[in-house]
Amino acid sequence: MSMWKHALLGALAALGIVTAQAQDARKETLLVVNETGPNSLDIHAVGANRPSYGVAWLAYDRLMSFGRKTVNGVAYYDYTRLTPELAESWEIAKDGMSVTFKLRRDAKFHDGTPVTAADVKWSYDRALAMGGFPQFQMMAGSLEKPEQFEAVDTHTFRVKFLKKDKLSMPDMAVPVPSIYNATLAKKNATAQDPWAAAWLKNNTAGGGAFKVASWKPGQEIVYERFDDWKSGPLPKLKRVIQREVPSAGTRRALIERGDADMSFEMPPKDFALLSQEKTGNLLVKSTPVENALWYIGMNVNNPPFNNVKVRQAIAYAVPYEKMFTRAFYGRAIKLWGGKPGPVATAAWPATHGYSTDMAKAKALLAEAGYPNGFETTLSFDLGQGTVSEPMAVLLQESLAELGIKATINKVPGANWRAQMLKKDMPIFINRFGGWLNYPEYFFFWNFHSSDPVFNTSSYKNPKMDALIEKARYETDPKKYEAEVKGFIDLLHADLPRIPVAQPVMDVVMGKHISGYQYWFHIQPDYRLIEKQ
Repeated sequence: MSMWKHALLGALAALGIVTAQAQDARKETLLVVNETGPNSLDIHAVGANRPSYGVAWLAYDRLMSFGRKTVNGVAYYDYTRLTPELAESWEIAKDGMSVTFKLRRDAKFHDGTPVTAADVKWSYDRALAMGGFPQFQMMAGSLEKPEQFEAVDTHTFRVKFLKKDKLSMPDMAVPVPSIYNATLAKKNATAQDPWAAAWLKNNTAGGGAFKVASWKPGQEIVYERFDDWKSGPLPKLKRVIQREVPSAGTRRALIERGDADMSFEMPPKDFALLSQEKTGNLLVKSTPVENALWYIGMNVNNPPFNNVKVRQAIAYAVPYEKMFTRAFYGRAIKLWGGKPGPVATAAWPATHGYSTDMAKAKALLAEAGYPNGFETTLSFDLGQGTVSEPMAVLLQESLAELGIKATINKVPGANWRAQMLKKDMPIFINRFGGWLNYPEYFFFWNFHSSDPVFNTSSYKNPKMDALIEKARYETDPKKYEAEVKGFIDLLHADLPRIPVAQPVMDVVMGKHISGYQYWFHIQPDYRLIEKQ
């Protein structure tokens, strides 16, 4: 028996499963190996990373979720259709200015406490009060004031709309407005910490399909099914062990040997090789990540990147094709080399007209007043290092041809979100995906002057603001298309960020795994997965 299987049996034994039952337990347990795990159990925490979204999705409920659809044989969420979760039904007022939810009467939190509308009210208030990312996420759907949220009675919750915003309803089905056990959270709050932020970072107070049985930051998180879950079909899996394995080679070996069931964090090179295998017991599923892109960002507040000609010079210096082959291994969608000038459609992500042209880059840099280049720091997230590190090295080499000396700053994955929030990195490589599949949602988060947390380039332009705001509430299709095309063109002209590629979500799993579905927050929904 391999060392990994011994480790698995040890983990199962720690959960109270005797060795004689190990085979059955193995069938009921999903073992996932990844590079990075959650840095917080609380999605509202400052700097909570992407794996923390997965915790919220599993350990907490939302009032609503999204439907499902199949595209080219791959199961997707359906952002056009809302479905019941904690709320069994809802009704929008005749004037369109409020929605009233009826909660499931049999819903309970993990500690057995019944879920009430007061818990929903407290949770929505908390999302606003915590500031930063959760506050801006709520604001993206015009959910901005505690006065909008009302616990009508024990099982009735009402949201009053400030305006008719098409994002308000779907914004209540993303991970941020998760429903917390207010009674439990308040027991662990203090006068200095009224929202129990310190306690909830390391503990959960949810009622979702899975409980967090244990969490060892930097090592693993173990989920255990909540058998009293009423907000959907009971998951087939009884437990999920999501383990952090830093070595990509080790992750691949564990998957190939069958000692692990699934991974969605491996280098594109490995996914490319695995997807080419026509035999064996593995299956690779690849899905373009909607409303998302890899990009090179620049802080437009400070020299030299406050000069648009410098930013345009960088756009012509990016070694796009080398990045595509050596960093992405072709597992992405190209966003460069399009026809120069205005975009032809409102489709997003959109291809821009820049391509590698060092002569143009040098000329623009000279026009900007930097004929001999300059020194800067190029940062990237080690948690996404399998792609971002080769991108950084290739960009560093290309910039050196312009006389730009870029010192690479490798930021640990657990610290990346906090580093971005400082908004002081001169130039950086990152990826961003908008949960709601609307271009104006993406642009609100990244380029609006209200300074949302992901506007890490500190870009402010009244023209951009006006186009985003018009598109958010536009009802005329022709005007909407013109507004979206307008803000895309403005991005390509001003270039606070240089789009490089649209990512794909790659997942490798054993063929004995079924039920995988792509979700916008690019964390697998273990509630849907089963093992044969």
